[in-house]
Amino acid sequence: MLDREGFRPNVGIILLNHRNEVFWGKRIRTHSWQFPQGGIKHGETPEQAMFRELHEEVGLRSEHVRIIARTRDWLRYEVPEHYIRRDARGHYRGQKQIWFLLQLMGRDSDMNLRATDHPEFDAWRWNDYWVPLEAVIEFKRGVYQMALTELARFLPRTSHHNRYLRAGMRPQQHRHDHGPGRGPSANDDSATEVPQDPGKDAAEH
Repeated sequence: MLDREGFRPNVGIILLNHRNEVFWGKRIRTHSWQFPQGGIKHGETPEQAMFRELHEEVGLRSEHVRIIARTRDWLRYEVPEHYIRRDARGHYRGQKQIWFLLQLMGRDSDMNLRATDHPEFDAWRWNDYWVPLEAVIEFKRGVYQMALTELARFLPRTSHHNRYLRAGMRPQQHRHDHGPGRGPSANDDSATEVPQDPGKDAAEH
């Protein structure tokens, strides 16, 4: 489902714990780390798509989280042509996303990366809110920066991390990996995101 400009509607999820750290997932069988995201199906609202993707990718349901905020408008990124399937070139340009900021109300043990038969992640960690953007594939970095910046003002004030945000500083990463097949730290050079499949973005949902 593409809009007139060739962008596929999509949702992105920034999931917070009580320390305002964010869920950072490692794409299955790669060294790629990213936020959960996925396409909006025909007839779905962005919120419905977000809850579906949250369960499919992280194993959480609506009772496990609280919606804090969402981006006001669509945030777009274009996918370089060499990452797009040949049969999609010429009419597919990239993704347009609504980003949601969620508070985890449940426990870490509620996470289940294998909630479906087609898992997206094989490990996860809590990371500082300002994730290392160099670990995100280049064409997505601008959207990550815009989403994090727009939603930062809604962060719960009880977290000590807000002191750093107000001062314009970025605290050190909290390393805490979970799950089998853990990859390198997102601080490692080898943790740079590489697409699992060059046509993944063009084929997504």
